[in-house]
Amino acid sequence: MTKPFDALESLLSRAGDDHDFRERLLARPRETIEEELGVTMAGGHEIHVHEETCTATHLVLPPRSKYTKAEREEARTGASSLEFLRRTMYDPAPPLRPPEGEAKSVPGLDGTAEALADAARESIRRGLEFLESTVDETGAWHCIRFNVADPSIPRHFEKPAFITAYCVLALERCREERARSICAAGRAYLASTVEYPGFWRYYRHLPQDLDSTTLSSLVIGTHPWILLGRNVPQILANRDAEGRFMTWMLTEDEPDVVSRFRIEADPVVNANVIAYLGDRPETRDAQRWLEALITDGDLEGSSKWYPDEVAIYYAIARAMRRARPALESLGPVLADRVLGLRDDNGDYSNTLQSAQAVSALHEVGGLDHIDAKRQANRLLSSQREDGSWPELLAFGDQSLKWGAVGQIGHGSEAVTSAFCIEALERLVTSLRT
Repeated sequence: MTKPFDALESLLSRAGDDHDFRERLLARPRETIEEELGVTMAGGHEIHVHEETCTATHLVLPPRSKYTKAEREEARTGASSLEFLRRTMYDPAPPLRPPEGEAKSVPGLDGTAEALADAARESIRRGLEFLESTVDETGAWHCIRFNVADPSIPRHFEKPAFITAYCVLALERCREERARSICAAGRAYLASTVEYPGFWRYYRHLPQDLDSTTLSSLVIGTHPWILLGRNVPQILANRDAEGRFMTWMLTEDEPDVVSRFRIEADPVVNANVIAYLGDRPETRDAQRWLEALITDGDLEGSSKWYPDEVAIYYAIARAMRRARPALESLGPVLADRVLGLRDDNGDYSNTLQSAQAVSALHEVGGLDHIDAKRQANRLLSSQREDGSWPELLAFGDQSLKWGAVGQIGHGSEAVTSAFCIEALERLVTSLRT
């Protein structure tokens, strides 16, 4: 499929040279664009093509804002309004469920690779049943906001678009029909929350951000705004002097509650932008920066939003697959770095790290360097009776030094489960070959 950045230019160029194509584009825009680009665009979105002439000029107004002027002003001051902040959260979340103790016995764990693969397939199905029970009627995934330093601080559910995009991307290549249904619902939710011309924000009182935007754009790539690259110019403008992409989109009339010292170039955010935009001159500086961080071993502490190196490697490996040949030379060294994070027993620190490490190694062709049976065994043994995996820290701002109040973490059993299912899909393939 044509990359989003090229699609509009390609259509305009063809229409300028091909009279028949131009007439078809004017008469049947959706069908003509789909045929030309080899895609099926998301439904529920009308496409109109206008032709200017030497004597007729068209002025196209952008969509009206989803929010009134009063609502936008309320969001601008939301960080200082407890009442407004409460509206970004939902019912208080239940306490963290402790681990279930001894690893349970799972049929197939001590058998052949084929038997273990069968057990993993059944585990995937049980996990998807659990996820179906947690995704709400709009298709939104829920996460839990908690305090890393002080568990006594109340926990709250939240459902920003980022959570849905982050988890749907993990499930997209799952072979089960139930996974496809969950992903379809998630895409509908993301389409309902997009802001023109293709941006998302984590909370209403925060600016639009490139992490939420690029992940959501990857998920709903057939939405006309995304397919035609409407958000690309502003993304490209959000780079620092070194060509790295900045997290926050600080534009006029938008909430600006992020102190300047926190406007950072995050490696995961840059990897996600590269995954979306692909290997282009405008992403080369960001690519070189990521390559240097990994080859020089400077990744530790480079991200304010992701808690460990495995999570960062996972995002970069995903970008390698989606944006080839971008970052392709990193494959061998990235595999070595992921493998080097194991302990003496060949394990990672927790279940979420294990899952993301497996998927990252799969993306860079390094899965045959680990004991697939051992990793599958660990994931299966940590699955709960209800089909879920334990809640673990998935992302958050651990860099703040404002005491316990500032150390915010995010995660949930649903988030961990999405990545465990993704990893098990990879391991099933490995075990059967």
